Order: sequence, then C-alpha cells, then structure tokens
Amino acid sequence: MLAQSLSEIQLPPKQSSRRTGAYALIDSLMRHGVEHIFGYPGGAILPIYDEVYRAEAAGGIKHILVRHEQGAAHAADGYARATGKVGVCFATSGPGATNLVTGIATAQMDSIPMVIITGQVALSSIGSDAFQETDIYGITLPIVKHSYVVRDPKNMATIVAEAFHIASTGRPGPVLIDVPKDVALTEFDYVPVEPGTVTLPGYRPTYKGNPRQINHAVHLIRESRQPLLYVGGGAIASNAYAEILKLAELFQIPVTTTLLGKGIFDEKHPLSVAMLGMHGTAYANFAVSECDLLIAVGARFDDRVTGKLDEFASRAKVIHIDIDPAEVGKNRTPDIPIVGDVRMVLIDLLRRCEELGIESDRKQTQAWLTRINKWREEYPLVAPQYPDILSPQEVIAELGRQAPNGYYTTDVGQHQMWAAQFLKNGPRQWITSGGLGTMGYGLPAAMGVKVALPHEEVICISGDASFQMNMQELATLAQFGINVKTVIINNGWQGMVRQWQEAFYGERYSSSNMEVGMPDFVMLAQAFGIKGMVISSRDELQDALAEMLAHLGPVLVDIRVKRDENCYPMVAPGKSNAQMIGLPSRSKLEATELMYCSSCGAKNVASNNFCPECGTKL
Repeated sequence: MLAQSLSEIQLPPKQSSRRTGAYALIDSLMRHGVEHIFGYPGGAILPIYDEVYRAEAAGGIKHILVRHEQGAAHAADGYARATGKVGVCFATSGPGATNLVTGIATAQMDSIPMVIITGQVALSSIGSDAFQETDIYGITLPIVKHSYVVRDPKNMATIVAEAFHIASTGRPGPVLIDVPKDVALTEFDYVPVEPGTVTLPGYRPTYKGNPRQINHAVHLIRESRQPLLYVGGGAIASNAYAEILKLAELFQIPVTTTLLGKGIFDEKHPLSVAMLGMHGTAYANFAVSECDLLIAVGARFDDRVTGKLDEFASRAKVIHIDIDPAEVGKNRTPDIPIVGDVRMVLIDLLRRCEELGIESDRKQTQAWLTRINKWREEYPLVAPQYPDILSPQEVIAELGRQAPNGYYTTDVGQHQMWAAQFLKNGPRQWITSGGLGTMGYGLPAAMGVKVALPHEEVICISGDASFQMNMQELATLAQFGINVKTVIINNGWQGMVRQWQEAFYGERYSSSNMEVGMPDFVMLAQAFGIKGMVISSRDELQDALAEMLAHLGPVLVDIRVKRDENCYPMVAPGKSNAQMIGLPSRSKLEATELMYCSSCGAKNVASNNFCPECGTKL
C-alpha cells in the first residue's frame, strides 16, 4: 500500500532519533491514508518539502507539482469529490497561501472535505510584516470549517488527526493548518496519533434523525398526491444513492436534483425530471411550482434553484433533511425539519415504512406523473443543429454518447449549464463548482480526479474564457502524464456574461468579447508537449472525439461553436421557476414528425438528431 507511516518505511538514517515537526506532519498525513498531495514549494514550507522528498524517495507518498497554488486547491477538491476522501494541498506563506483562497472558498461553498497545509514565517516573526508573511489564518476564517496555527510541534499529530476528523465528518468542509517554519524544523519526542482516536468536546454532529419527525414525514409522504424529491449535494456526500432510489420507487415520487446533486439519481430513470433551477428542465421547474409536498434532501434552497424565493414550491408542504442545522429553515421554513445524516435518516424512514407495511402504490401519484410526462413531451431538452456551424449542445450530447461512463469536470458558464442539461452522470462522476461559480476550476479539478482514479476516463468541459484562467496546468498534465481530455467549447465570448448583457443590458457587450488576444489552443497544447486538435464542422465531430478519447495521453480539443447561442430555458432574476424564457416548446420546433430513440425508447423530433433523454444520435 502506498500510504504508510514513515516509521514503517526504511529511510536513510538521521543523526538524531528525535523527529521534527515536518516529519510529524508527513507521517501523520500518511497514517490518515494520504497518497497524493498537490502543491507548490516556497521558502517557509521548505522544511516540510524536505520531508516530502524523503517520503517520496521511500515510496510513501506522491507529490504533484502544480504550476499555480490555485490549481493545487482545485485538484485536491476534484480528488475529494470523485472519491469521497479528504483532498490535501500544500502552499508556502504569503502569496502561496493567498493563491489558495479561491480554491478554499470553492470547497467551503460546496462542502468538500479538504486539509490545506500552508507554510508560515517563524513564530518570532509573526506580526512583524516579515518577508512573505500574511495572516492566512485570519484571511480564511470565513471560508473554512476550522483552522489551526501550529505553535508547538508536539501538537502536530493531534492537530492533523483533528483536521481530518473535522473535514470529513458532519457537513464536510476545508480545514487549514498553518505551520510556522521554526515549528516544522524543531525536533521533539514524536508520539503518533492514529486516525479515529481524537475526541473533540463540543463537536458532535447529529447523525440520527428525530424518530418523531421521521414518523411525521412518513405520514406526509403517504398523504401526498403530487410529491417531489429535491436532492442536493449533501446526498452525494452521504452516499445516499440506494436510499434515494428506494424511496422514489416506493412512493413513485419524481426526482429533481440541484447542479451539485447530479449523479445521485439515474437521469434515465422514468422518475427523473433532471436538474431544476435557473437553467433546469422545464418539467422540473413546473413540477416544483405545482407539487404539494417538497422533500428537500441535502439541499440548501440556493437562489439559483429557487428563483423568486416566496414563489418557490409555494403550494407545497416541505420536509427538509440536512446534517447542518444552520441550513434547515435558513431560506425556507420547513413543515418537518429533520437534522441528521441524509443516508441514515432515509434508512430510518424506509425502515419505518417497512414496519408500517407500506408497499409501492403506483396509483397514488399516477396522475401527477402523467402530468409531468406531458410537460416532458411538450418542453423537451433539444440539441439544435445549424446548417454551417456546430451548436454547443450537440457537441456535449455527442461527447456524452461516446463517453457515457466518464468522470466530467466543468468550468463555469454556458458550457457548464449545457453539460448539466445533456450529460447523464453516475455517482460522483459530475464535478463542478456550484456555490462559488469558479472559472478556472475545470482543468485542475480534472487533474485531481485522474490522479485519484487513474483507470477512469476523465474529461474536462471548459469554455474559451474559463480555460485561460488556469491553462498553465497543462504543464502539470505533461510532466506527470495525467491523461485528462479537455474540450473547449469555443464561442469567443465570456458566454454567460454575453447572454445576460443581451437579455438584460440592452446588448451592451462590455468587456465580454474574448476574440482579441485568444491563443491558438492547438499550438498552446503542442507547446506543452500535449496533443492539440481543432473541430469546426459537424462532419469532423464524431471521428475527432473518438480520436481524442482513444489517445493515450492528455489532449486539448478546441471546438468552434455558434457564437451567439444562448442557454435555455432560463429563469430570469426575480422571477419564479415557472416563468422561464427561451422555453423550447415542441410545438414551436421546426419538425413535427416524431420518432423513438433506439437506445432509451424516448420520443424525439426527427430533425433534431439527438435524443433529449439519453443524448443518443438518432
């Protein structure tokens, strides 16, 4: 096994039997199962990197050298999302630490378990404005779950054990450990602390739901005729896939997910209505507007989901299940609040149903499901085709057809929403920045996913503007041979900014055009020693994507798409979810001839060429 303690590895002899704070840190990380660290060295963290050198030489750990500290944070984040494990990243003091801030905030907003290690100036220099000194502890207080400054090396092992416990339990999140240089260098009598042995008085996340509230929830669900499961990223963090499916099928409840909830429920399942919200499906948004019971599971009623909050599920009673009591009632007061781990609550709820002898009753919600299916048929998601140029939607649909089991990361903007609409992802296979909406996230996150899962297909879908935020990480792909495929949906704009400027700012396109100064992406890839490709026509698309996927190494593909394509449907600011613009009504589509998809059996418009349900080319 790669991750083992330094004490179990034959290292070159040291002159003293005592250990340094840096040694204690690396040994503690490996005792907690850390196999990969993403980072960038610098002066204050050099003692720690000296121990990384020794551990790597002994085969105990692998360090991935990124080209910018933000890339290290996003890579650790992607690693964590794909595996459920704690991601780890390193940076030095001052600018190294501050460069992590965006990645830390991204993880905090999306509840991702990470441990961040930063170097710091010596204890005696703290507060003196020493070279490369910043108060990273203070800077990050609002965007971490917890943080430490290690002032005594004897506390190092305990702090690491606590950090991993805090990061991965309750509502997950990032934990910062700031290590002054002299603490890392100081020798002491090292006593390891094993995982799971720390106790934290006052930190007691609630895992089991209140039985009385669970009973009330079962009663409401049994009485409902138009229920809707609204599932967020908390259900993925809890690994509640089987329980969500069982509950949905038991009561025949349609399921909609947030952007971060994608993958918790099979979107090819007849009960799936896919994503809701600003760019969600019409049938999901209509369903949430008309339901009589909303079962919110690991979701936080984010503004991009709810639209006009006081009109969100305004006819519904609400059951809200979440492990974080601060989220329950924060934006919407539930009729039945249940604080607890999503999976454990659902297990207890399903057990209660079994005790009551509840069996699946398809008649209970049949009229509701029929109504939703009519919306599904009338307002399908379609991938348009234009005579002389590719549409972004057809590119993503074809990619999903050729790599249906891939792990997908995205950046932020129109391409992110199109990918969310047209890809059908499995558990933990959809990895994107939701709460913070971080451009530049996709490529380094994909790096982290591929390092964690080297035998899986990992694809980054980016935009031409987003990609340029962290394109230096191509060097990391090249150095370590990280086989990530990057697809740039290139429309020459900051696409979502342009769409808003068109819709709400009188077509005044201020600073959103990216054409001038845009690099030749193929030449850029080649400059890093990576295969580069360009696709500009429909005739090339299928074969070129197949070539990209078959290549044994990282590939960057520049796909030229329709420049002014907008992402619809869209809920405008201040409007309810039922008030969507750009709604793709079937009655308005050019062709009226219907045909069935040979893959999933769904009906689709013949001239549309792609099945809106599974993405199969017709």
